[in-house]
Amino acid sequence: MTILLTGVAGFVGYHVTQALLARGEEVVGVDNLNTYYDVRLKEARLARLEGQSGFRFVRADISDRAAMQAVVDSAPGIDRVVHLAAQAGVRYSIEAPFEYASSNLIGHLVILELCRHLKGLKHLVYASSSSVYGANSALPFSEADRVDTPQSLYAATKRADELMSYAYGHLYAFPQTGLRFFTVYGPWGRPDMAYFSFARAIMASEAITVYDEGRLKRDFTYIDDIVAGVIGALDHPPGGAPPVRLLNIGNNQSETVSHLIETLESALGRQAKIRYAARPAADVVETFADVTAIGDLTGFSPKTKLAVGIAKFAEWFLIWNR
Repeated sequence: MTILLTGVAGFVGYHVTQALLARGEEVVGVDNLNTYYDVRLKEARLARLEGQSGFRFVRADISDRAAMQAVVDSAPGIDRVVHLAAQAGVRYSIEAPFEYASSNLIGHLVILELCRHLKGLKHLVYASSSSVYGANSALPFSEADRVDTPQSLYAATKRADELMSYAYGHLYAFPQTGLRFFTVYGPWGRPDMAYFSFARAIMASEAITVYDEGRLKRDFTYIDDIVAGVIGALDHPPGGAPPVRLLNIGNNQSETVSHLIETLESALGRQAKIRYAARPAADVVETFADVTAIGDLTGFSPKTKLAVGIAKFAEWFLIWNR
C-alpha cells in the first residue's frame, strides 16, 4: 500500500521519506517548493529522493483542494498519510500572517477532508509543534497541559490544527496522531532555524543576534530521533472514541542557546561574534518535552546528545556551504 507524505522536500519530510523508502514503502510525496527559504536546498533534498524505488513526487500546494484531490485520485491504495507540510517559523508569522492561514489552516483542513473520504485509511499522522504550549511554565511540557496561551500566530494555527483534527476524529472516526515537535536540528536542516543561521554567520565572521543573553532554553532534538518517533507513531494508530491523540516528540532535555553556540563553535572551529538583544514577544522562554507517552507507545527514546548531533550537522554544513 501507499503513504501520502506532504512537505516531502522539507527538512523532516525528506528524512522521514528516506527512512520509509529504506524499509520498502511506496511514498507519494507532495510539496509546493515555496520560497520561504532557499529553494535550492529543497531541490537538493528532492533530488536525493527522485529515482529511488517506490517514490513519486507531485508538485502541489496543500491548500489547493482540486490539486490535492488529483494527487489522491492518481494514487489508488493510499492507506496512511503523513502530513508534514506547513508554513513554519514563529517570527515570520508576524510578517506574513496570511501565509499561515492558507497553509496551516486551509491546508490542514484540505488534508482532513481528503482523509475522511479515503477508503481503508489506517492512520493520519500530522505535524504539530511545541509552540502550542505557549506561556506554560510547568516543566517538562506534558500532553495533558492546558494549551490556551499561544505566544505567536504560528502557535495558534498549530493548536487550531489539533482542534480541527479532534473534531474530524469525533465526526468521522478515522485514526489521527498529532506530533508536537521540539526544535528539530541536523544535516539538511532549515536555514531559518537558529543553529543553521548561527553556523552561517560564524563561518562568514558575521555577528549573530542572541536574545536574552543566551538564557533562552530549547529542547534540541536530532533529526534521526525525530524520524524514529514519526515512524513509530505511524505504526501504532490510536483506537478509542474518538481515535485521536497528541504526542510530544523531543529530546527530553532543555539546554540554553549559549550552550548551543559553544557547541557550534567547537564543531566549526570558529569563534562566534555575538550581539545581544531583548527577547522578541513571540519567543517563549523555555521548551522541554515530556516524552513518556510516545516512549510507552513505541519505545521511543532519544539517543543523540547535542554535541554529537551538532558535529554531524557541522560536517554536512561545511560541505553544503562551501
